[in-house]
Amino acid sequence: MSQFENSTQAPLLEVRNLQVDLQTPRGTLHAVRGIDFSVQRGEMLCLVGESGCGKSMTSLALMDLLPRNAQRQADSLRFKGVDLLSLGRRQRASIRGNEMSMIFQEPMTSLNPSYTLGEQLTETLLAHRKVSRSAARDRAVYLMERVGIPQAADRLRQYPHQLSGGLRQRIMIAMSLMCGPDLIIADEPTTALDVTIQAQILRMLRELQQELGMAVIFITHDLGVVARIADRVAVMYAGQVVENAPVMELFHQPQHPYTRGLLGCIPVSGRTLPGQPLQTIPGVVPNLTGPQQGCAFRNRCNQCQDDCNQNPPYLPVSARHQVRCVRPLPIGEGL
Repeated sequence: MSQFENSTQAPLLEVRNLQVDLQTPRGTLHAVRGIDFSVQRGEMLCLVGESGCGKSMTSLALMDLLPRNAQRQADSLRFKGVDLLSLGRRQRASIRGNEMSMIFQEPMTSLNPSYTLGEQLTETLLAHRKVSRSAARDRAVYLMERVGIPQAADRLRQYPHQLSGGLRQRIMIAMSLMCGPDLIIADEPTTALDVTIQAQILRMLRELQQELGMAVIFITHDLGVVARIADRVAVMYAGQVVENAPVMELFHQPQHPYTRGLLGCIPVSGRTLPGQPLQTIPGVVPNLTGPQQGCAFRNRCNQCQDDCNQNPPYLPVSARHQVRCVRPLPIGEGL
């Protein structure tokens, strides 16, 4: 059983009815549609779903980094007991990068090509803490070494283009740790890396998370990654969380048809024969522009009936397992 199964302490982050709307020439795009989830201290929550489901928009909403044409609303967005929605711009900025930081998907577009690595690493610490430049430099060297960057002191004078993709991503991880945050949001940080480097980065992130006791929201579309690193999983589809469960419970007792479809698409050693076609989910993701009604997955679901045209409730399956479906899988029935 996960150490978070029966946790009674207040969550580090609690999100209630988060919505993000974007104004487009064709109307209002409902990118995130009333999602709820929480993250405990020291927990690894994986936010999983296909491209366009709202994962990255959720992370930007949490960090208050949404584009100008986006509007964020929520019943509450509490971090360490404080509702972020009640804070002013300066107070939110003091939390961002300090107590809550983010690792972006593509480090080459996140790092400034005009500044050295040393300047960019120390900038966050100098902005949030009263430390000397020498102390900030020492912190940067320590974290670079901790994330596996050789000759760290010499690399402070280098520019981003002088590093490989894997080293740039390690720099981004070190940068996110400069102020010792309580929560890190990692938005598909290994997508652009080859498989070997990806495995190294994932292992390092998990080790750092456990060593430093910080919480991590890890955004991915790869269920193989989820199985390796997650404590708990929130599955997103069409801007909503459709299932939220501890990782082992989700893999062995998936309740939502979409979750079952995702798991069914994964080849299984010994069961999926060479040359055998993999399972697919028929249909396409619905258009989220304009008014939305009913279950977003109903046009792709083989269990769809008339009552699926109504908005599905978010039902508890167990103490830490919820599903958004009017007809979830019977409890006890697995894949």
